Parts: sequence; structure tokens; C-alpha cells
Amino acid sequence: MAFLSTAVWDYRRAGMKALMDRDDLDALAFVSADFVQFATNFNLDVQTWERPVLAVVPRSGDPFCLLNELSTHHFRMAGERDQLWVEEAQFYDEHHSRSNANRLVTNWPQIVADLLREKGLAEARVAVDALPGPLARVSEILPSLELLPRTTDLRELRLVKHPEELVLMRKAAELSDWAQELYRDAIRPGRLVQELDAAMHAKIFEEAAQRFPGEHLEMRGYTLTGPASASPHGNGALTGLRIEEGHGIVNIVIPRLNGLVIENERTFFCGTPNDAQVKAYDAALAANEAAIAAARVGNPVRAIEDAARSEIEAAGYGSEIRHRTGHGMGLMGHEYPEDMAFNERPLMAGEVYSAEPGIYVYGLGGFRIDDTVVVGETPEVLTHSPKDLDSIVLPAA
Repeated sequence: MAFLSTAVWDYRRAGMKALMDRDDLDALAFVSADFVQFATNFNLDVQTWERPVLAVVPRSGDPFCLLNELSTHHFRMAGERDQLWVEEAQFYDEHHSRSNANRLVTNWPQIVADLLREKGLAEARVAVDALPGPLARVSEILPSLELLPRTTDLRELRLVKHPEELVLMRKAAELSDWAQELYRDAIRPGRLVQELDAAMHAKIFEEAAQRFPGEHLEMRGYTLTGPASASPHGNGALTGLRIEEGHGIVNIVIPRLNGLVIENERTFFCGTPNDAQVKAYDAALAANEAAIAAARVGNPVRAIEDAARSEIEAAGYGSEIRHRTGHGMGLMGHEYPEDMAFNERPLMAGEVYSAEPGIYVYGLGGFRIDDTVVVGETPEVLTHSPKDLDSIVLPAA
């Protein structure tokens, strides 16, 4: 286990070059944090609306980037552990500086223009993932420069994962399964849901320190309990909320390991569920399994959604659906494609999706089961926490 290697960079660079060759582009430029990481393997430590950044991959020549001064030592440390795919980084200042007055954030468009001119790209055709104001102003300085928004084309480069990416996602999924078992043993009546999540996160990071020393794990996860779980992301007032006997509990574990995300969500019951809870859970489980089975090469993307929705509607819960069945997984928790329910494109081997159909009954609760699935001739499920009713009914005392 380690950060992604240069083999992944070679794979991604080949896709970038094919796009540049096809569309007669001289370079690709990235300004969004996730795309910067896609092109450099650098886990950006700033918000790009506040501290703009730029990573450029030329059609010929080496990639380079412009970062905020805050990232100076972070970038150096990443280079010392051989994580980076780009050697050249320039930095601009965000504080008053007598020694570097021409490198201030207030002069960012000119800095970029000078950098592109230095690299022979002043009159280039450059595809960009986005065109925020600071980057758009570069064209005013370099009138022969063409900055071409190609968000859709660039997103497509991220769909099919390299085998190393899948290895990392499997490792993250293994940790998430361990975490779900930890939650299973810790859920009990009277426990504050936010205290539970904080305690579980602490234990997850302790476990990660044993599994992935010197690497980078980020964790997002939370518990929804009782009627509040009927809102897929909670009711917005969870402070002080406690688990009660009879509650259904939607538990969410989302690790991001070395820049790759998976999801693992389970529904538990604190004590014996009533008939209404069992019926809704059975329908959600059937939908989850149907969604997984549909994640096959050649099926349209929307087949995953259609399979799950058909099960939910057949069980009489069509009016209790509150979101699409899932989304792409990868660098971000919600990766492309975002239009899963309407996308007719054939699924490709190596794409990764969440399969998370949900049923949300107001006053009763939510019933959601979420697995991370790799598309193949036979779908590969990365998350293996038990879903059978006997395993998810927990003692009430």
C-alpha cells in the first residue's frame, strides 16, 4: 500500500494526450482541487476560490503548476516522499512582500500569463476544467491564447480506474467494513449520535495508523437515527439527539484514502423492528442488490437506477424515493457521472459506482444500503458488511 505510483500518471497522461491529439490542443489546464490532484497527485491544501491554483499538462513537455505560498512546504514534503507527478511548481504570495512584489495574488492573471509565455503557450489552444474569473482575465493579457472549457471531456478521463486505484479503493473498503462492525458493537439506546460518531472516528484513525502508516486517510461519516433518518442527510438539528429503542439507524462510513473515496452505508435496528420497518428494509435491500447486479459492462448507466427503482416501486414505496440510486466514485465522494438516472452511455469495465437506493418514510425513518461497486462482466462489490436482517438487528440493551 502506498500513494499512487507513476504507473497511474502514465495511464492518465496517455488519456490526456489522446484528448489533445484528437482536438488539436496544446495543453490541458486544471484549476479545481480535484482535477489538480488528478494531474499532479498533490492533495491540495487550500480552497481554490480563495487561493487560486493552476496545473498545466502540455501536449509536449513536462507538466508544471502555480500554487499559493501556503502550500510551499506541503509540496516539498510530498516531493520528498516521491508522491508527486510534477517537479516544477511556482508559488505566489498572499501577503505584502517587499522582495517579491511581482508575485502577489493581486497580480495572479499576469503571473499566469508570464508563466504560459515562458513555456511557449502564449498562443496555445488550452482545454480547461473550469474558467473562473482570475483565469479568464489571462486571455485579456494574452489575446492569442484560447482557453476552451471542456469540462465534460476532462471528466471522461476519470471514469475508468487504473488497477492501482482499484487496489486503494479495496483497501479503503476493507477499513470501512471494519468500521461498520465497530459501529454495530457500539450502537445502544441512550447514546448521543454525535458522541458515537466522534468515538468511532477516533478508533478508525487508530486502526488506519496500523494499516496505512505515513499515508493519508480522511474520514467522513455520521449516524442518522429514528425519524430524523427520513431525511437522507439528517434533519439539521442532530445535537443532543440520542438513539432510542425501536429506532432504525442509517450509518454512513466514507473513507478517502490517498485521494480515492468509497462509500459504505448500512441500516441497523436498535431492538426488534416492527412490521413497517421490516417491509421497508426488505424493499431497500432488494433494490440495492438489483442495482449491484445491473452494474455490468454494456448496460446503460441508467440501468443501475432503473433496476433499483423498479424494486422500490414494486414494493409500493415509489413515492418515498428522495434521490437517485447512486453516483460515480473516485477522487471525490460524488464523482462523475452525476446524471446517473438519465445517462444512456454504456457502462465500461473499471468504472466505480455507489449503489445506494433509499426509502424515506416520514415519521418512521430512512432505509438505505450503500455498496461501492466496480463495473465488470461480473460486478465487483468492494464493501462486504452484512446486510441480512439477523445481522443488522442489534440488542436494545
